[in-house]
Amino acid sequence: MSLRYPESIEVVEVGPRDGLQSLPRVVPTADKLRMIELIADAGFRTIEVTALVRPDVVPQLADADKLLARLPRRDGLTYRALVANRRGAERAVGSGLDQVLGLVSCSEAYSLRNQGMSVQRSLEEIRAAHDICVTHDIGFTAGIALAFFCPYEGETPLHRPLAIADQLVANGIDRLYVAASMGMADPAHVHRLCSAILDRHPRLSLGLHLHDTNGMALANALAAMDAGVRWLEGSICGIGGGIAMPASMLEIGNVASEDLVSMLEAMGIHTGVDVSVLHHVGWEIAELLDIEPRGRFLRAGTKDDLLARDGALPVRRRGAKPVRR
Repeated sequence: MSLRYPESIEVVEVGPRDGLQSLPRVVPTADKLRMIELIADAGFRTIEVTALVRPDVVPQLADADKLLARLPRRDGLTYRALVANRRGAERAVGSGLDQVLGLVSCSEAYSLRNQGMSVQRSLEEIRAAHDICVTHDIGFTAGIALAFFCPYEGETPLHRPLAIADQLVANGIDRLYVAASMGMADPAHVHRLCSAILDRHPRLSLGLHLHDTNGMALANALAAMDAGVRWLEGSICGIGGGIAMPASMLEIGNVASEDLVSMLEAMGIHTGVDVSVLHHVGWEIAELLDIEPRGRFLRAGTKDDLLARDGALPVRRRGAKPVRR
């Protein structure tokens, strides 16, 4: 049996929010704006730029209002921000945001650590946030976090994300993603959950938010597309991760968007992202943030790059300047 792939799929870039919130330092607003501009230059159409949350909880994103006021506008570009509750949605009104993300966890233990509330209370807040956004003509996406595995509770039973999806859809939410927040999902689990959700809600626009702890994120993307997801989410250079994970899990990263885009484009699946521009953009962002990229595409390049290169692949040491090609 062959897998089914779409002719095109969107890759949502979450690095400016999900990536930067996990760095051990605060990135200046000007550098964040430059990062967002570079991501847009590569052709990403939806960028998650920040979170409207308490600055004492996520100090890396304390400049959210200032950042939103300075975002450059471009035709066809959607700016999204995370909110944790109705108060965040109220802040989004008048901010110029095109879309808001409301996140609810499948895990009671993680929800209490990350949001300070139960899963049911979080659901109530997300439903209220959705209603505020609808009233003010702001797009809304719901995210179901830890849909596959929780570091505190183990594997997530299928009925939990299904029940949350049922409640969200019942409230009129027609766009949501499931998140492999721990990066411990496997393709069979991804296919099973995405298929089950779409069997119950065939008109739902479903996405998959990918992390890559176990190295299966790209395989999970293939399984998700076969199940019928409409979009995939990654983070430039593979940065990012949950802020309430155990200390041993602090190096968890999102799947590198450039690896995801490179794979999809090589398969003939159109993403709208220019792979050659993305290679340059990825290295510039790595240098801007003073990080070492976690993905492979920035280090290896395209197949044409590999064929044109004479000799072994260059090894870039941490702190060295990126190799420009």
